[in-house]
Amino acid sequence: MTPDQSAHRVVLQATEEAEATITRQEVPVNMYETTGALVIIAPLPAVMPDDVTVELHGNLLRIRAQVRSAGVREYLVHEWDYGGYERELSIPEGFGAGMEATLANGQLAVRVLRGDPLNSQTIQPDRG
Repeated sequence: MTPDQSAHRVVLQATEEAEATITRQEVPVNMYETTGALVIIAPLPAVMPDDVTVELHGNLLRIRAQVRSAGVREYLVHEWDYGGYERELSIPEGFGAGMEATLANGQLAVRVLRGDPLNSQTIQPDRG
């Protein structure tokens, strides 16, 4: 095994351990209405669209992001982690006919379309 492969394996193991033991961080959101949708904006630094899942079950919207990388470091100050994000929100009546999401520059934007709600929906964001 090369030194690069060994280092990569250490990072993968640390990431798996962090994912298994991490307390998910509740992310702040901004939410507003437009003519056709409810828009939710949330900061999700250091994750990629493949790491994020947005689910809508009835009127409950759930945003989750897995740990992206948990490199082995000796932090002097450690106030947040790379991922392990989660947030649940109640969606007002009249929304849920579909969902769209993008993730760009560490910001997730979710559009919950106005109209009769569909059954449960799960999506991953597009790259914005």
